[in-house]
Amino acid sequence: MAVFGNKNKTYDLTGIKVPVSLGVIMDGNGRWAKKRLLPRSAGHRAGAENLKELCRNCGNYGVKYLTVYAFSTENWSRPEDEVHQLMELFVEFFAKYDPELEEEGIRVRFTGDIASLPEHIQKVCKEGEERSMHRQKMQLIVAFNYGGRRELENATKLIATKVKNGEINPEDITEKMISDHMYLPDVPDPELIIRPSGEMRLSNFLLWESAYSELWVSETLWPDFGYDELTQAFRDFANRDRRFGGLSAKEKEGKA
Repeated sequence: MAVFGNKNKTYDLTGIKVPVSLGVIMDGNGRWAKKRLLPRSAGHRAGAENLKELCRNCGNYGVKYLTVYAFSTENWSRPEDEVHQLMELFVEFFAKYDPELEEEGIRVRFTGDIASLPEHIQKVCKEGEERSMHRQKMQLIVAFNYGGRRELENATKLIATKVKNGEINPEDITEKMISDHMYLPDVPDPELIIRPSGEMRLSNFLLWESAYSELWVSETLWPDFGYDELTQAFRDFANRDRRFGGLSAKEKEGKA
C-alpha cells in the first residue's frame, strides 16, 4: 500500500505494471482556465502545481524517468505576455518546489534547445541539474524550448560534422548512432506517452524516441489530471500487446 497526495486515502498498487520511462504532454491549461472564466495564467499556474503531484505519484509508482512537455519551440508564437508569464512561472516552480523534489529523491534534468533561452532561465536549468544530481529515486526530464524536429536537426548536424571531418563515413550511420546524438541519449525511450485534454497528436514531442511508444489520451484537462487517471493509464498500458512490429505471443503459438 502507498499514500498519494491526500494522506487520508490509500491506494492498492498490487499488480499494476508501470513503464520505466513515461512521457506526459501537459495540455489543456488554457481551456481549464477558460471554463472557469479565469486568465490563461491561472491555468498555467494550476498546471505547474499539478506537475508536483504527478512527480510524487510517478515516483511512488516506480517510474524511473518522467519526461514532461513544458514549453515547445512553437510556443514562442504565443502572445509576448503569456510567454513571459510561462518563463517566470518556470523559475518560480523550481524555487518553490525543489525542496519537495529533493525529499522525494527526484533528480531534475532538461531537454531542448536550452542554449537559446534567456540567460536567467539557462541559469535555473544549470543550477537545478547540478543541485539534484545525487537524487536517485526518479529523474524528472523537463522538455523546455523543446521540439522533436529541432532535436533531429541538431543530431543530424552533429553527425554531418563528423562525416565532414572524416571521423565517420556515411555508411557508418545507424539508428543507434542517431539515438546517441539526441539531447539525452542515456534516457530510455518512453514506453508510454500520456496526453490529457483529448487531443490526438504528439505535437512535435519526442518524435524519434516515440517510435514504439504506447499512446494514452484522456479527456481530462491537465490541471485536473490526477492519481485516478494515471492509474487507469497504467492499467491500460499493462494490457497493451507491445509487438514492436513482430507477432504477439499468441500469434507465435498459432492461437490468434
